[in-house]
Amino acid sequence: MRELQKKIISELKSKPSINAELEIRERIDFIKSYLKKYPFIESLVLGISGGQDSTLAGRVAQLAINEIIEETGNTKYQFIAVRLPYGEQTDEADAQKALDFIQADKVFTVNIKPSVDALVSEFKINSNLEISDFNKGNLKARSRMMTQYAIAGEFKGAVLGTDHAAENITGFYTKFGDGAADLLPLSGLTKRQGKQLLAFLEADEALYLKIPTADLEENKPMVADEVALGVTYDAIDDYLEGKKVTDKDAKIIESWFLKTEHKRHLPITKNDTFWK
Repeated sequence: MRELQKKIISELKSKPSINAELEIRERIDFIKSYLKKYPFIESLVLGISGGQDSTLAGRVAQLAINEIIEETGNTKYQFIAVRLPYGEQTDEADAQKALDFIQADKVFTVNIKPSVDALVSEFKINSNLEISDFNKGNLKARSRMMTQYAIAGEFKGAVLGTDHAAENITGFYTKFGDGAADLLPLSGLTKRQGKQLLAFLEADEALYLKIPTADLEENKPMVADEVALGVTYDAIDDYLEGKKVTDKDAKIIESWFLKTEHKRHLPITKNDTFWK
C-alpha cells in the first residue's frame, strides 16, 4: 500500500469492509449521545437533495430521534428535513422519494433562487462585478447552509452534514457551504458502503443507484461527480478500503486530497503548521 494511502486511511478512519447493522447502530448511538450530552439541542436539521448521502443521513437521524423519544419520553426532539431547491429541481421526484423514505418529523421547503439571484445582481449593478457560474454554484451551497442554520436557530437545532470519506478525500464540497455542519453522521464511509447501509435500511434502489452530481453550475447542469473529479467512486472507494488502484487513479485521488487539505481544517492561525 502507498504511504500516503495509509496516512489518508488513518486520517479519514475508513474501513476495508463494514457490517451494515453495526454501522447503523453506531451512528444512531453517536447522534443520541450528542443530544444527551447537550440537552439544549432539541432538533436536528438537514437539507435533503434526493441523493444518496442526504437520504442516508436523514434516515439515520430520524431513527435516532425516534429512539431517543421512546427512551426518554421527551417529545421535544425532532428531525427537520429541508428542501432547498434553486428554482425547479430537475430531479425533484427523487427528493420527494427520499422524503417519503426518511419520514421526517417536519419538512420545510425554501427556494434559494431569489436570494442567490439578488446577491449576484447586486454585485453586478453596484460593484460592476460579474459573478462566474462556478462561483455562483458555491453561493448556492453557502445559501443552503445559511438557511439550514437559520432554521436550526429557530428550533434549538444542530445542523447535520453529509460528508463521508469518499467525498472528504477529494474535498468535493463547498467550503463553509455543504462542508459546514455540527455533526457528520456518515464520516468514514466510502460511497459503496453508504449504498450498503441504504440497502440494509430497505431504501428504494433508485435512491442510491442514481449517478451522484452536485448540480451547482447552470452552464454545466447535472454533471456527474466522477466526470468533474476525473476518477470513479469505485477507484476512490478501493483506495480508501486499502485496495490496490492504478497509478493514474492514485495520483488523481492524492492530488485532490493534497490541494483540498485546507477544507479539512478550521480557519488557519499562526500556530497551524499543516499548510507550511
